[in-house]
Amino acid sequence: MGLWLKNVRPVCFHESGNRSGVAISDGGTIRESPLPDDEVLDADGLFLSPGWTDLHVHIWHGGTDFSVPPDRAGLKSGVTALADAGSAGEATLHGLRKYIIERRPETIRAFINIGSIGLVACNRVPELFDSRFIDVERTLAAIDANRDILCGVKVRASGEVVGDWGISPVRIAKRVAESAGLPLMVHIGNRPPDLEEIFALLSPGDIVTHCYNGTAGGAVTRSSAVFEHACRLAGTGVLMDVGHGSASFDFGVAAKSIAGGLVPFSISTDLHVRNVDGPVHDLATTVSKLHAAGLGFSDCVNAISTNPRRFLGLSGANGLTPGMRADFTLFALVARQKQVADSGGNSLVLRKFFEPRFAIIGNRCVRVEPSRSGRAGSQR
Repeated sequence: MGLWLKNVRPVCFHESGNRSGVAISDGGTIRESPLPDDEVLDADGLFLSPGWTDLHVHIWHGGTDFSVPPDRAGLKSGVTALADAGSAGEATLHGLRKYIIERRPETIRAFINIGSIGLVACNRVPELFDSRFIDVERTLAAIDANRDILCGVKVRASGEVVGDWGISPVRIAKRVAESAGLPLMVHIGNRPPDLEEIFALLSPGDIVTHCYNGTAGGAVTRSSAVFEHACRLAGTGVLMDVGHGSASFDFGVAAKSIAGGLVPFSISTDLHVRNVDGPVHDLATTVSKLHAAGLGFSDCVNAISTNPRRFLGLSGANGLTPGMRADFTLFALVARQKQVADSGGNSLVLRKFFEPRFAIIGNRCVRVEPSRSGRAGSQR
């Protein structure tokens, strides 16, 4: 049976015009118009965007001590596409593929960790302790065998991970990414290495994740020179990703950066077991924080849908084109006073909240309970 979504408000699509309804065939593709026997979902004025997409999660549950079950990050949170950001290295990527990616209804891609063991025992056993922890040839072989699920190479470039090895893992990861024809995602934080060392290695299409972290050595706002360098990089096509996490998002850095013109390409959660019950919770809470920090509504929606979907090669602004596979999130922007925290424990009261109501992939429609975003849901 087909599905007719009526009384929707499309946002961040090309040529949506005055459209207030979307017809989906029983095969899950967009039709020009509904049929008499289509099931009807009256959205009652909800916003319809390209499917929400979280470009930085950790969902290799059972393969690391760090990852959440993918059910905590996906459809029941209003999220239709996910990218696992380095939970698996070359030694464990096959498991992430077989037991997570191939079993889930969401679209899932992965950044392969340059460290062979990935985040199997995150921070207890650093994946980049020394040169023995990187096997370039095996990593390149794993990339070649899994190109259909990979979207990039991940390196965590902060002191607690690389220690005295400094910038070397980033250099190796960049060479591997270039050899494989993939972008590099770099986690920034405490020194070493220094931000300027990292920035000097990046190219258009690479990603800086944790771009609004508040660490003493890793904050882009720590000096005007660093901030201007970050802005220049963004202007050349290096992509800024939020990656909230448990230690990597600061309200003050975000507000100052946004006001200064350094806006995020993508808003992501860095969801894992140490933050899923706070302060991150889910993508809805995270985008609401960015909105409160000064990011406009359209920029917020683009950063959780169109932009990351374009990076992953998925439908986005063209998602209403007849024949395209349906992939949408229906949501409301509700007035709600809600106290939230950043990674450092600083608090802020939200006045508006992005509240997902339905996630749609093909002709499958999953209801998200508005008061329990990221937790319970039910399927049509």
